[in-house]
Amino acid sequence: MSTTNISLEDIYQLAFDCLTKAGADQANADAVANTVMCAERDGSVSHGLFRIPGYIATLNSGKVNGKANPQPEQVTPALVRCHGQNGHAPLAISRSIEMLAQSAKTCGIAALNITHSHHFAALWHEVEALAEHNLVGFACVSYMPAVAPAGGSEALFGTNPIAFAWPRPNNTPLVFDMATASMAVGEVKIAARDGHKVPMGTGLGPNGELTDDPAEILKGVLLPFGAYKGSAIAMMVELMAGPMVGENLSFETKQNDNADGGPPQGGEFILAISPEIMGGSDWANHAEKLFAKLEAMEGIRLPGSRRHKLRADNSPRAVNSDLIEQLKTLAQ
Repeated sequence: MSTTNISLEDIYQLAFDCLTKAGADQANADAVANTVMCAERDGSVSHGLFRIPGYIATLNSGKVNGKANPQPEQVTPALVRCHGQNGHAPLAISRSIEMLAQSAKTCGIAALNITHSHHFAALWHEVEALAEHNLVGFACVSYMPAVAPAGGSEALFGTNPIAFAWPRPNNTPLVFDMATASMAVGEVKIAARDGHKVPMGTGLGPNGELTDDPAEILKGVLLPFGAYKGSAIAMMVELMAGPMVGENLSFETKQNDNADGGPPQGGEFILAISPEIMGGSDWANHAEKLFAKLEAMEGIRLPGSRRHKLRADNSPRAVNSDLIEQLKTLAQ
């Protein structure tokens, strides 16, 4: 695989130009392009420029409203709701997080439900934004069927990621963001593109047999991580990001999608908690005792530390050369 070094500023601009060329207005293009740039900056290539063709497909097909103007509303003191107006999710999220944070600081705990949006990004953006307010964050979102329940061989669940952030005053937050599938679909697609094998147990081929060939898994089905444990968490996400917020389950999402290859319409659930109100003024010092124990163990790093280390490096990123050429064509 050949790569081309490209600056973070140029990554943003390339994404922005592709999106505006496809019909997104400045606010929507800026929100998505910034999300994509942050993913590349933090080493999550499966959620970076790799996603732009999918974003573009939804704009070209008319499935996504590139001029969406989502406005969050305060439903109760502890509940914020945002109708995404069928746009891409980053704009709805960025406009709603501040209201959610203030609600949590007032009530101790608050929730945000986002509906009628198209989520195609990593989830750490949302929860890290809450951690910057010294709040604990949790988020989950469903997708289209790609994962078989434990013991099955037919896709029913989405990859259904969850993300969690714990604030650390005067330090970078603890953050994890993971699919409840054994591997995110984007990572499987990149492995197939680049000719890499994946760990056995990632998924089944079209014949229902275990395989380490990502191309075969894309024809078959992913498996949940940890067998029935991951399957149960995936089911929880289906309910929390679907019926609980008034949105579709993954199999319903697929039935309503136009199969343009981009993100489908769905919901997202985000929770914000004030550890100050919930646990008292010593919450941060108390948590640091756990982190100190973990960091003293050989071979252990705290979740999110790799991303934050990469974030401190503003040098150009190596991006698949064919992808860059494809995006330059789309931008023109």
